[in-house]
Amino acid sequence: MHPKALLEACAELVREVLRFDHPADAVVSRYFRERRALGPRERATLAETAYAVVRRKLLFEHLAASGSGPRERRLAILGFAGDRDFLKSALNDQEKAWLDRVTAVDPSTLSERHRHNLPEWLVAPLKEQLGDGFWPLVESLDESAPLDVRVNALSDKREEIRQELALAGIRAQPTPYSPWGLRLEGKPALTRLDAFARGAIEVQDEGSQLLALLADARRGQMVVDFCAGAGGKTLALGAMMRNTGRLYAFDVSAHRLENLKPRLARSKLSNVHPAAIAHERDERIKRLGGKIDRVIVDAPCSGLGTLRRNPDLKWRQSPEVLAELATRQAAILDSAARLLKTGGRIVYATCSLLRAENEDIAAAFTAAHPGFKRLSVQELLESARVGDSSKLCSEDGQDLRLWPQRHGTDGFYAAVWEKVQH
Repeated sequence: MHPKALLEACAELVREVLRFDHPADAVVSRYFRERRALGPRERATLAETAYAVVRRKLLFEHLAASGSGPRERRLAILGFAGDRDFLKSALNDQEKAWLDRVTAVDPSTLSERHRHNLPEWLVAPLKEQLGDGFWPLVESLDESAPLDVRVNALSDKREEIRQELALAGIRAQPTPYSPWGLRLEGKPALTRLDAFARGAIEVQDEGSQLLALLADARRGQMVVDFCAGAGGKTLALGAMMRNTGRLYAFDVSAHRLENLKPRLARSKLSNVHPAAIAHERDERIKRLGGKIDRVIVDAPCSGLGTLRRNPDLKWRQSPEVLAELATRQAAILDSAARLLKTGGRIVYATCSLLRAENEDIAAAFTAAHPGFKRLSVQELLESARVGDSSKLCSEDGQDLRLWPQRHGTDGFYAAVWEKVQH
């Protein structure tokens, strides 16, 4: 594609993404579906440019104010993900001079908001939680998230799959904490691999793999993935159960559960029972009350732990949305806990960075449910032979606390309880 045409396309995609009517990945996917003639290199430049603008929106809007021409074009120039000389060949002399000026700006002279590129409502709680760790988090959010896969322990061994990927030209290293994970170099087309087609690997962030590990699902048990979504943790739980027992995958979205079907077919699991439910108090839930050994609640949340993958979330969330989510999270956890039999275990998890969706929900549940004993996540990880488990937890070892800047994973939180009495 001619440089000028590619830059215009970038500006067009930036305009659509910045409306924030829909998730950025959905907007980008639709844009590509409607323009099938675009090649892989052009698609990569377009997507990376759009995401760069969303990540550094406050800075780029500040710098763009000194330029001329359409706003989206200026933003696309600032975020352009291709070769610098290629970009300049699409610019007029005035734009070239402006780009050189703003590129020479010393970052240390910028205000805080133009360096952290976060909405103000999010800055205060993160600074309170992280202290000196706030700016390392900010830096990590400018980076791309790694591509992790989970090896299907039901049928394959991690080292054998690593070697198989190497033969296909894909370099991979074992994830530092999950016993099932591999971290891949680059962004290879996994769906073309035999390992993917036969269900030996599934894309899953290492942090999400650790959530399944905390459930410690075992052979012959009755297990519920309460907010299953597309089923990543469901499949990990099923492999832990060695395809025995009964594993329910519940979700209020039948559409999300549809995405589980092809993954389930590849996984070789026959003990999984997906079911769409109307709400957390659905009749299906009531019928299973007091019968379940393990429940994992990966609750609907702000998703702010995934900002490296979904940078638009910081602009699409708000304090009002967070308050609604917290109410919903508490209700879901309360209902899910009713499923457990005495001696059963429940894991509450989110991919949020915020205490309001994490520690506050866990503390309220503990206070309201004296029949549930809080378990130490650090001790659970140690018993699962996860190395350096203390590094993955809160200072008291009680909660799982994963951060992009510390662990290389998405941001995750988890708390675990055992039901000790009726």
